[in-house]
Amino acid sequence: MIDKTVGTAAEAVADIGDGATLAVGGFGLCGIPSALIGALLEAGTTDLEVVSNNCGVDDWGLGLLLAERRIRKMISSYVGENKEFARQFLSGELEVELAPQGTLAEKLRAGGAGIPAFYTPAGVGTQIADGGLPRRYAPDGSVAVASEPKEVRSFAGADYVLEESLRPAFALVHAAKGDRHGNLVFHAAAMNFNPLAAMAGRVTVAEVEELVEPGEIDPGAVHCPGIFVQRVVHAPGAEKRIERRTVHEGSTA
Repeated sequence: MIDKTVGTAAEAVADIGDGATLAVGGFGLCGIPSALIGALLEAGTTDLEVVSNNCGVDDWGLGLLLAERRIRKMISSYVGENKEFARQFLSGELEVELAPQGTLAEKLRAGGAGIPAFYTPAGVGTQIADGGLPRRYAPDGSVAVASEPKEVRSFAGADYVLEESLRPAFALVHAAKGDRHGNLVFHAAAMNFNPLAAMAGRVTVAEVEELVEPGEIDPGAVHCPGIFVQRVVHAPGAEKRIERRTVHEGSTA
């Protein structure tokens, strides 16, 4: 088996060039590959098309790339926590393709499984299926680019919309543990979009908090097999932030 480890996050993302398409794991700020995002920021990579559930927040995660105008297009499900994201979208600086969360997850999973498209009931009777959903605005506030209508078919008396899968050139993911062969284990809620992004990327780069030797992970505990992962970088000190802290009324926390 091939040792897939690389020395640094910078080395791991060095061949992600301007204009690349990439899937990025995480949900909010949970399970985001912050070390790899930071390496892309330092590299100056720009004009990116990013597939991710959301775009971080204004000062962390993918929000760092967005603030530096490094992202050309986002394919996302939830974008409500980033004011700069809203500003760039409404001013026509950013193209945004919105997808229902389950549909986005299946687009990635299907891409990784080699399935080019699938039918889903999500979005039938809305602009998701009918078209006309704004993707890019003009500076004067008019719609410069709108979504196209999608094929709708009936199965067993119900309508379903055809959605194409996603197969980005690269994927960046964060795992709690990984071995040198690329087998990954995700912790709790960090499971979110990380396994799906890892499957979908043609070249998947995983940052791992704990790097172990092959055989140290019980095969039954592997969440993402190494066949989907091409590079592993040890990132034990990757910073984790809480997106929104809430406490019970009366708590002293």
